[in-house]
Amino acid sequence: MKFPYRSGVGLAVLAGGLGAAAADAPQGDTSGDAGAELCVDMGPQTPRDIGSATGLNTEQFPFAPAPGEMNLCNIHTHTNAEHKGPGFGIFVSAATDGGFACNGTPDLGEAELAPAPGAYAGVTPGDTIEVHWVHTSCAATPGEGLGACVPEGCDAPLLRVETQVFLVVNDPDALDFGTMTYGGNVVDGRHQAKSIPSTTGEPVVFRGSTTGPSYDQSHCSPARVTWSVRPQCARLDIGSLHRWAEGGNVFNETGSHGVRQLVTALELLSPIE
Repeated sequence: MKFPYRSGVGLAVLAGGLGAAAADAPQGDTSGDAGAELCVDMGPQTPRDIGSATGLNTEQFPFAPAPGEMNLCNIHTHTNAEHKGPGFGIFVSAATDGGFACNGTPDLGEAELAPAPGAYAGVTPGDTIEVHWVHTSCAATPGEGLGACVPEGCDAPLLRVETQVFLVVNDPDALDFGTMTYGGNVVDGRHQAKSIPSTTGEPVVFRGSTTGPSYDQSHCSPARVTWSVRPQCARLDIGSLHRWAEGGNVFNETGSHGVRQLVTALELLSPIE
């Protein structure tokens, strides 16, 4: 059966930036229709609270290999974090620009929050972003949207998303996104990111789906994806995001995407092994 992706469709629908400050709203998936049934026939869903291993969706599919054994096919960001984790547990809102913020957000200083206009839309100093490095088992070339990960002739790919949440600051001494992008980097014949953070905790690996605000607990993603989510935030210089957009990138990413609200129904979550 042909893999259920349409060429040019990314992991999320492009959306605006972070909304207002944290709201006192329910921390869970906001299904589109009140009383709508859970889409339990679609396989395990994402995003989730990676601090909880509990899940009742026992659908099995093979875990994808390590990223070094696959081709990087896409890099993009979400504002805020779609997942909830030990280092990013501040609930922002249930909107498409909601999600979770890094725990260190309230401690930022005036200089770190200074305005820094630039070419990468939807992110300002003090925002949290979740970066997705998408990998595929296909003989794919990095490009725009999820369609680049599933080229013609590759009908049953394994997909893996390496994930890091960043607290974006106006600080040139913070991490440089340019060291983590693609830029034509090929290692042992495979397209690879220049680097992916390795000092923010042991990644939590689990079975899930694609994300983005077009999905909820009654309208699920049909994709099967191996997720690898690091549990702690890292500080990222906003200037490096702007330089990535200004210099052009093969993914045609010029702004951050919206979020899918946290999936909380245990029937839709895989148990973390």
